[in-house]
Amino acid sequence: MANIITRSVDTVWNWVNERAPGMMPVYRKHMSEYYAPKNFNIWYIFGVLSMVVLVNQILTGIFLTMHFKPSAAEAFASVEYIMRDVEWGWLIRYMHSTGASLFFIVVYLHMFRGLMYGSYKKPRELVWILGMLIYLVLMAEAFLGYVLPWGQMSYWGAKVIISLFGAIPVIGGGLTEWIMGDYNPGDATLNRFFALHVIALPLVLLLVVVLHIFALHEVGSNNPDGVEIKKGPKGNRWSATAPADGVPFHPYYTVKDTFYVGFFLIIAAFIIFFAPTFGGWFLEHDNFTEANPLVTPSHIKPVWYFTPYYAMLRVVPSFFGIKLWGVLVMFGAIVMLFLVPWLDKSPVKSYRYRGLLSWVMLLVFAVSFLWLAKIGAGPGTDPVEAIIGRVLTFLYFAFFITMPLWTKLDKTKPVPERVTTHD
Repeated sequence: MANIITRSVDTVWNWVNERAPGMMPVYRKHMSEYYAPKNFNIWYIFGVLSMVVLVNQILTGIFLTMHFKPSAAEAFASVEYIMRDVEWGWLIRYMHSTGASLFFIVVYLHMFRGLMYGSYKKPRELVWILGMLIYLVLMAEAFLGYVLPWGQMSYWGAKVIISLFGAIPVIGGGLTEWIMGDYNPGDATLNRFFALHVIALPLVLLLVVVLHIFALHEVGSNNPDGVEIKKGPKGNRWSATAPADGVPFHPYYTVKDTFYVGFFLIIAAFIIFFAPTFGGWFLEHDNFTEANPLVTPSHIKPVWYFTPYYAMLRVVPSFFGIKLWGVLVMFGAIVMLFLVPWLDKSPVKSYRYRGLLSWVMLLVFAVSFLWLAKIGAGPGTDPVEAIIGRVLTFLYFAFFITMPLWTKLDKTKPVPERVTTHD
């Protein structure tokens, strides 16, 4: 039986390969003959998990669009219809909403791993830049999708965020009106946000993801030691010309990743079935109420994955009668992430072989980001909290601005010539 299946698979594969000979080299380059470092640890699973969540978002999004109506008069009712009357509609909606938050969780952890192991340093600058573009497109995609259900927080969140562009001198008012398509969020806003969320940005996101993976496989994966396996000795049990410290991505890491994907799906299922709102963090309670332009919520806040930047926006005061400074700080916080490959002057990639100073700075950065997220999720009425937010914003930017200095001053340990796991 096994021989019959094997022969059938080989026959089909040969038939395809004869008609599309370029497919086999691509498969070999990116799967069977792509040699990844043999010392990957648990931090290297989040790229795969983000792909899993992306697939989930696309599939569930397709089913949601079948019943959603991008109209201010019908949007909220159509979501309620999906939740109550469409068979398994509630599950699809919760898979999509929970998936959005899980997407950002795995992406943030993926980015932190890149910072910790120096995955942005030469020759992987392009990989990092493409990854940051994914992050940027993902934020835009998430914001547009957040507006679509047309709940109270969706409406007022859209109004507040879009109004930020009004702080730009001269063109601000016209730009805000152009984005909304009206003087206030309405049908025009929903229609264009729906088109961008469902068609335009997913295509851009998929393109950048493919480019990100291709760019990574061109230069090879980084590892916890920050050692370039391509430059090390050659020859292993699979190939005499492949890196000695590499293993084929398939089946070794595909099996490992499958295990972690299963564990991840169990956690996701638990959230979806038992805590889809996650205490108001994944789905705000105000969003279960239809949007009302005449009633302003007592506390307007974005979804948790935007709250660090929202906190920066709020705590920066106006100077010289200009409100643009907070907006500049908010966008500047994202721009700083793009510049990391050129700000880090350390001769060592991985933090494993850096000194105490690098670890302290990384810890300060992580704590500042998480604390700002908590402040951004709050009402913003506490003056002490505003002062703390300004200090944390200063520390966030200090991490990047002073990076050329402390990465040079920091003491480093000798980096091994080969990865620490040889056999």
